[in-house]
Amino acid sequence: MSQLLARPYWFLRHGETEWNARHLSQGRTDIPLNDTGIAQAKRAGEALAALFAQGERPFSYIVASPLMRAYVTAEYVQQAIKEKAGVELPLTHDRDLQEVCFGVQEGKPMGDWYNPWIEGQFVPEGGECFEELTTRAVQGVNRAQEQAEGVPLIVAHGALFRALRYAMGLEVNVRLANAVPVKACLDGQQWVLEQSLPV
Repeated sequence: MSQLLARPYWFLRHGETEWNARHLSQGRTDIPLNDTGIAQAKRAGEALAALFAQGERPFSYIVASPLMRAYVTAEYVQQAIKEKAGVELPLTHDRDLQEVCFGVQEGKPMGDWYNPWIEGQFVPEGGECFEELTTRAVQGVNRAQEQAEGVPLIVAHGALFRALRYAMGLEVNVRLANAVPVKACLDGQQWVLEQSLPV
C-alpha cells in the first residue's frame, strides 16, 4: 500500500441520497443526491464560503469523485464560494476517488458483512477488498496533493474515508456524516481530524 503524503487536506463526504436514507449499500452505483442531500451540500458550501469571506484560504482547489453524488456536492461548494466570497476554485475529478465497488451487495440493505469486509475476511462477489480500496484512496489523495500548489478539498465517499482513516492510523470504522467537512492535518507524527464548522 502506498503511504499517504504528510500534507493537510480537507475532506467532504457527499450529501444524502435516497439509498443513504434507506440504509442501502451504494458502492459504485451512481445514485444522485436527494432533496436533503442537495440542502446539505448547499449548507456545507455556505459554511466553507464563510471562511473564504473572512479572508481565510483553507483550501485552494477541489478534487472530487466522478460519481454524481460527490461531484454535484463539489459543484455546490464551488458555486457557494464563488457567490459568497468571490473566489473561483478549480474543480476536477479523479476516478481513484470513486466509492468502493460492493459488487452483488449494491442496492441491498447494509448487513453484518461490513465489519468482516473492513477486516479483510470477506469480499462481496464482484466487489473490491478493503486493501485495494485503501491503496486506491491513498493514490487519489496523493495525486490531488501533487496536482497544484496549496491544500485540496477532497469530495468523495464514506467507505473511501474509512480507508483514508486506516492510512492515517486512526480508528477505521467510524461513520462520517453526509456533507460535514473535516480537515485532516498532522500534529507531530499523528494525523488528527478537525471538525469545527457549524453545518
